[in-house]
Formats: sequence, C-alpha cells, structure tokens
Amino acid sequence: MEKTLIDYLKEIPDFRDPKGCRHPLWLVLLIMIMGIISGYWGYRQLGRFTQRHRLSLIKLLNIPQARVPSYSTIRRVMVQLDYQKLQIAFNQWSQEYSKISSHEWVSIDGKSLKNTVNNYDTSEQNFINCVSAFSHERGLVLGIKIFNNKQESEITIVRQLLEILDLKGVVFTLDALHCQKKPWQQLSKLKMII
Repeated sequence: MEKTLIDYLKEIPDFRDPKGCRHPLWLVLLIMIMGIISGYWGYRQLGRFTQRHRLSLIKLLNIPQARVPSYSTIRRVMVQLDYQKLQIAFNQWSQEYSKISSHEWVSIDGKSLKNTVNNYDTSEQNFINCVSAFSHERGLVLGIKIFNNKQESEITIVRQLLEILDLKGVVFTLDALHCQKKPWQQLSKLKMII
C-alpha cells in the first residue's frame, strides 16, 4: 500500500514542546499545504483559511475537540520548522505519487523567497532560494530543493534535484543559466532529453 502525504508528514519530528501542543505537527503542516495550494500566503492568511474552512477541516481530518490551529500556531510552526525535512518528505511522497512516463515535459526553475531576506540593507544580503521541477502534463510539482544563495549555486542544486528525481526519457526545460558544458555533460550521462 502506498504511503500518503500524511504518512510522510508524520515522519517529520515535532520540534515543539509537548506541553500545550493541541495539534500534531503533521496536521498543522497539512492544513498549511492545503491553504497554500488554495492561494493563501503567510500565517495570517493561512489562519483565515483555517477559520473559513473550520467545519470542513474538522470533519475531513477528524480533528479532536473540534479545534483547528490558530494563526499564531501556524506562525510558530512556519518560523521554527526545518524546511529541509519538509522538503525531503514532500519529495518522497511526490516520487511515489507521480510516475512520469517518457517524453513528458518537465520545467525546472529556481525562485528567490523574498520574505526570507536578511541583511537587506547591506551588500551581504542573504535569502533562501528553491528549485522546483514541474510536470506540465500532470500539473504537479515533482520535487523541490531548497538552498541558501550564499552557500550554493542554482546550477549545482538543479543537478542534485535531477539525481533525486531520477527521471529517464523526459524533456526538460531550463533557464539559459544551465546552458553550460558541465550540466549538459551530466544530463547526457543520465540519458535525458534536453
């Protein structure tokens, strides 16, 4: 039997103090993912999503005591969460859930997360970036890799994501940044179509 997204989310260790925790971490993460997919961004908007869909969430997810997480709970989780562990859980679920056949188109692109910038008033600006692989035919994100712009480059992260996904015979679309000799040699070794 295939593992569900909930099963993978349950494997992420809860970093919070067990005293006073009303909701398991997997539940908060699942509600956050549902809210983000529905177009709600930030902890206040995710709190609105949770309140707006409170009755449906309680029924669908069988939430005990009929209490949904508040926006402050969502905020605490967003601030303290180890996103690398969430990324690994998501990628494992995504690979199990989406079997990609040959000659499908997959776009790989990197994005900067502006709200994570620190040292914004100096030349040492630092922020988190992520690279994602998106299947056009299925409308699904196949994998995500998060990285720090001061420590790693998008080129090496794309290579790592390609190795994780291990897709054969698909058509990749990439930015011009990736039209360099080394990435092409690696992709040809993997027998991928560019």
